[in-house]
Amino acid sequence: MKKIIALMLSSIMLFSLSACGNNNSGTAGSSETDRTSHNIAAQTSDAGKSSVSGEESSTAERVDFQATGDGADADVPAVYMTTDISPEGLMKVYKALGVELTGDNIAVKLSTGEPPASNYLDPDLIRDLVELVDGTIVECNTAYGGSRSETAMHYQVAEDHGFTDLGKGFVIMDEDGKSMVLPVEGGQRLSENYVSSRFGEFDGFLVLSHFKGHAMAGFGGAVKNISIGIGSREGKCLIHTAGRSHTSPWGGNQDAFLESMADAAKSVVDSLDGNILFINVMNRLSIDCDCDGNPSEPDIHDIGILASADPVALDQACVDLIYQAEGNRNFVRRMEGQHAEHVLEAGETIGLGSRTYRLENVN
Repeated sequence: MKKIIALMLSSIMLFSLSACGNNNSGTAGSSETDRTSHNIAAQTSDAGKSSVSGEESSTAERVDFQATGDGADADVPAVYMTTDISPEGLMKVYKALGVELTGDNIAVKLSTGEPPASNYLDPDLIRDLVELVDGTIVECNTAYGGSRSETAMHYQVAEDHGFTDLGKGFVIMDEDGKSMVLPVEGGQRLSENYVSSRFGEFDGFLVLSHFKGHAMAGFGGAVKNISIGIGSREGKCLIHTAGRSHTSPWGGNQDAFLESMADAAKSVVDSLDGNILFINVMNRLSIDCDCDGNPSEPDIHDIGILASADPVALDQACVDLIYQAEGNRNFVRRMEGQHAEHVLEAGETIGLGSRTYRLENVN
């Protein structure tokens, strides 16, 4: 497992984590070796050693960045971070990427959030950036019950949550219930990925994700947003069941599900030929997904906004920050209980991205 070369928090902890069973996969969770191998600074210092509770770790208010590595790290994917969770901070991390999405029709993929009280992204936070890229907000219907499982209801949720008046407006990409098939090159579980039928109308994607926990995936970030998040109903079922069912999302093996998410995400990135960028907003850090209309209150303070051209590096950086955050016990248990980091292991294995990254401050 690769070492993460990063600009990290000032008080960096080592975690002694017991193996966590996974009811679906039977695979143990992260061990102490797994965690310390992700953080080069943690391997050189025992300061701040703590249990999984994170009681001695750095809070968001004490974030400090220190350079590590040398010039040879230039090829390592960058993850840009600000602790300023505001429209200005969002714009900073986007511009730090130094890359512009090309084409006349840019999609901004996000989650509209399940009513009545989920933690979806604030439209006022993202409005300026959506206008900058002249984007269309896009989302897909869910494969389970709720207010976003049918097109008419979902459009109403999008309007109620303030997404229909941003940029060029709002589109449910599978509003007709149909799929578009993308090939999966080098996948571990899938050879084809069924995405929403209007996916092909867009030249590029800006993927805005609210980073949070998730009952099935352990966490939700960039990789989940372009796999499950872009899948048609049929595609969601195939991802959840590792290609076994076109009609039901239930009953799949956990690791196979995570590997299928990585496969599906790679097909999306490959089809766009790199014309895709990723931003994760780390606020309202509940252990529950935005698909939960009544999520648990967060135990972790807001951390910041992170951006990268590499979805694996971006999600790995967010996971690492969760492990360093005060009050992380429940979030860590949620991730480890679902073997959540395996989706990043799988993504790195198939060439979706790199778990090795450098974290750069744009404050």
